[in-house]
Formats: sequence, structure tokens, C-alpha cells
Amino acid sequence: MHEKSDVQTMTAGLTVGVTRSAQDSGMAKLTPLHREIVTGLPRTAEQEVRVLFATLLPGDVTPYHSHRFPVTVYMIEGAFTLELDDKEPVVIEAGQVYVEPAGINMTGRNNGNTPARMALFYVCEPDAPFADPVARGAMAG
Repeated sequence: MHEKSDVQTMTAGLTVGVTRSAQDSGMAKLTPLHREIVTGLPRTAEQEVRVLFATLLPGDVTPYHSHRFPVTVYMIEGAFTLELDDKEPVVIEAGQVYVEPAGINMTGRNNGNTPARMALFYVCEPDAPFADPVARGAMAG
């Protein structure tokens, strides 16, 4: 059964994981894509939420870098190979989610023949840089 709701009721519905529909079309259901417990999130009084879009063309490589806080990668198209220090490379394909850990040196590349398009979700201290460049051979810290 479908039920129309006002904005207050719809907002309250978010707390139980299912939104209430403002239309007669039905319920809007949340579909979890990924859940993961992480460490290293900011502990300051304020945090900044960033959502970024990135495209790596075939053959593109990111600089060698680390992040101060975890970065969630959601692949929209193509594949992205992530090389983290002391770990086997991880290939993230369209529709997959991966959380890049904080404080680990890494680089990423598009080894495919099509663009790798991704959305990045990042919570940090206000105005913190997205990534810190790292010299090759430097230890994570």
C-alpha cells in the first residue's frame, strides 16, 4: 500500500532506513552499496564532507601519495588499479566500492582501454588537502 507523506514525516522516515514517498508511485528503498568500519576519521569539532568525480583516461597514473583520512571510491565506469604499499594491487571495477585507507602510500592507474570514471567520498578536517605527495621509497606514517 502506498501512502503520501509530508516533508516532516519523510525526513523522520530516513531514520529507519526507508524513505516515505511524497508521490503515489511507491516507497523509495535504500540500497546499501558498501559498509565498512574505518579508523582515521577526523576528530575535530568540525568536519568537511567532500564528494569528487575523477576520470583517468587509459594509461593515466596518479602521483604517488597518501591520504590523511579514508577515501571511499565508487567506480562508475571502467576499472581502476590501486597499488598500496605492502599489498597486492586491487582492481576496482564499475559498480564496486573500495575504501582507501588513511596513512598508506599508494598510486592508482587505468590499465584498461576505456576511461575509468569514479566518485570519491572523503571526510576531512576543514580545508585539509585531499592527498599528500610522497617521495618513492618513503615509509607510510
